[in-house]
Amino acid sequence: MSNPSLLILPGDGIGPEVMDQVMRIIDWFGEKRGIAFDVTTDLVGGAAYDKHGVPLADETMAKALEVDAVLLGAVGGPAYDDLDFSVKPERGLLRLRKEMDLYSNLRPAQCFDALADFSSLKKDIVAGLDLMIVRELTSGVYFGEPRGIHKEGNERVGVNTQRYTESEIARVARSAFELAKRRNNKVCSMEKANVMESGILWRDVVTEIHEAEYPEVELSHMYADNGAMQLVRAPKQFDVIVTDNLFGDVLSDCAAMLTGSLGMLPSASLGAPAENGRPKALYEPVHGSAPDITGQGKANPSACILSFAMALRYSFDQGEEATRLENAVQSVLASGVRTADLMQAGDADPVSTTEMGDAVLAALDASL
Repeated sequence: MSNPSLLILPGDGIGPEVMDQVMRIIDWFGEKRGIAFDVTTDLVGGAAYDKHGVPLADETMAKALEVDAVLLGAVGGPAYDDLDFSVKPERGLLRLRKEMDLYSNLRPAQCFDALADFSSLKKDIVAGLDLMIVRELTSGVYFGEPRGIHKEGNERVGVNTQRYTESEIARVARSAFELAKRRNNKVCSMEKANVMESGILWRDVVTEIHEAEYPEVELSHMYADNGAMQLVRAPKQFDVIVTDNLFGDVLSDCAAMLTGSLGMLPSASLGAPAENGRPKALYEPVHGSAPDITGQGKANPSACILSFAMALRYSFDQGEEATRLENAVQSVLASGVRTADLMQAGDADPVSTTEMGDAVLAALDASL
């Protein structure tokens, strides 16, 4: 049988720097664990615009549809701020999500013990936190029509439409329930059914899917604004949260900061299974392109490394190896090794991007 295939899209800013460390991790699994991948690399975002005049070439999009998983670094940067909206670097990422139909965005918020002091909340509130937000990614207010800015009389009016179909809600609900079965069998669905018709439909469909297909999973409902408050009041009450595109965008960033560092957080965007049973999938760190530190060797590669761990778990059915990699990152942090973004007063000098990669590889070797 052929090896599973990966398309690597380093992108812009610190994307290539952190992806270099992930490539070393991928090589390690091939050499030390016999888990090899057929890897190809290509351009996305500003890097693609510089070469092709578009943020994602058609040939690259075709590759993304063919491979088993895509791993992306970051897109964007100040050099592209004045481009027309249609060719901004972020449009490349949005095209990948839309054409791969990656409707289920998994955003974990895990607080590593060694980083509990980094959260703006009290340590006892966040220590041991491990929750997952499942955000619907391809519909809702970001894609609904009509949309735009037009004139009404003497003033401009901005219009965006919140729109969901039953099937769009049902498939992301199933994704959340399936994930909960791998975790602690608990889902909280968040919407605004008190003021939005789309929220009423959301709650109805999630309830129907639960009763018909997943009665063994505990289901609760919460208004999204209350959910935001509860995330900063008592986040460990949650295990899996499922919500729509807009609320998922807001709530996942709120949950991310509970952990103390955006630089530590991975994500996965999953679609329907392909013929081989693997879902269409794109994995990427939550952090952006960080143009202020690009090329300086200061970037923390941990989020990108942990994104590959998610790929091992959700695309390649290698849960034990994913845990091995996650534990390696945790042991490195516990030993006091830090990149500049994780430094506190009294810490030793920060390590470089490459040195953090060295430390994770050493921890993986020690796990054998």
